Amino acid sequence: MGFNEKLHAYIAARFYVRLTHTFGEKGKAAFIYATQYYAEQRGRRMAMRAIQDGQPLTYETYRAYGEWESTKDMQEEGCANRSETVSTDPVYEFHVTVCPWHEEFKTLGLEEAGLTYCAHLDNSIARGFNPYLVYEVPQTLHDCPFCVQKVSNLQGLAPGQTAQGAFDPAKARPEPDRRRGFTYHCAHSYWSYARCAARIFGRAGRQLADEVLEDISGEWGASYSNFLLKYKADDFEMI
Repeated sequence: MGFNEKLHAYIAARFYVRLTHTFGEKGKAAFIYATQYYAEQRGRRMAMRAIQDGQPLTYETYRAYGEWESTKDMQEEGCANRSETVSTDPVYEFHVTVCPWHEEFKTLGLEEAGLTYCAHLDNSIARGFNPYLVYEVPQTLHDCPFCVQKVSNLQGLAPGQTAQGAFDPAKARPEPDRRRGFTYHCAHSYWSYARCAARIFGRAGRQLADEVLEDISGEWGASYSNFLLKYKADDFEMI
């Protein structure tokens, strides 16, 4: 099994555990901050690619420029992300009924970590992409039968702004140029939490990040943690 959605969830879960156990409520606040930091960088990468292609920063563009797709591992396990659209106008609403992140948080017995993570992830990706999109996650699989995600102001217009053009699929960059493998996504996640922990808590934060790396090595294997170290100097906001 390679880098996948469950390792991505495991990284966040271990940072949540170690941050909250070490620093209490301050640690939880740091976890939320780091989740938002990570997610907003993803959104900004998407926006920069869209701008390169002359695309408006609408919700349609946001969906087209998403950076991940379900891995073969999760498809084979039968827990690949599954959702259904229930409304498109005036609010775009969809329900997520199966999610590998939820499965991993549940397996770890860390539903609280999952609730915190999912409450701040997708809305922060959207905020990084275009802060005028209104993205809400009123419930998640961690404590409800399905996740609800809603988006309004689908054109992403600022007050007083008028539409600058429609999404043009013909101009969109081919899919392989937009997608990122989960090796990259896991590295981005780990180093986002590690850097935020170090900036907020100094030496104690750096030690905590090293301990999470040891957790990954112990649970998934040294090859995974060693590979993450190769991304230590990367700027994850570069496209």
